[in-house]
Amino acid sequence: MDTGTAHDVFVHVRIVMGTVIGLGLTRLLMGVAGLIQHPKRARLSLTHLLWVLSISVELILFWWWEYDLSTLKSWNFGIFIFLIAYAVTLFGLAALLFPDSVSEYDGYEDFFIKRRHWFFGIFAITFVFDMVDTMIKGAPYFDAMGSTYVLQIPFGLVLSAVAIWTPNRRFQLAFVLLHLLYQAWSIAYYFETYG
Repeated sequence: MDTGTAHDVFVHVRIVMGTVIGLGLTRLLMGVAGLIQHPKRARLSLTHLLWVLSISVELILFWWWEYDLSTLKSWNFGIFIFLIAYAVTLFGLAALLFPDSVSEYDGYEDFFIKRRHWFFGIFAITFVFDMVDTMIKGAPYFDAMGSTYVLQIPFGLVLSAVAIWTPNRRFQLAFVLLHLLYQAWSIAYYFETYG
């Protein structure tokens, strides 16, 4: 595939990824709007709301970082399917944060704690997918990410495994706060360093 054709494929793939990411953001925004419209429908949870914020940031960052695929010289169906699967996992996280109903639970925290296995199982997959995505972008891109990037992957996998295992609300809150801090640091560092 020549460069012009590769760029055309990138634009096509980016549209499909953008659609899936847009659905995830829509799900989160509609969920937040529902909380504002009906604040007494279900008990709110700080941990849940912070994960809503974190996954919103994750969706936006995914969209931003995928622009680096524009330099990819060769595309194949496997890369396309992988990228769509990655976007779908992020959508899945958004969908799990705002189910159609929480009436059988004692609010959003109870829902989140009881469904944490699914949430953190999918969340763990995103760490693996992110490493593969970074490798697809090429060795120079991967090397430019630095050792902090490489270390955050096993760290995130271990924390996700603990979050699957423990319903401890303090741990769940600490995990989302730590993830938000990492997101803030990585935005400042990578945008300042790499634009």
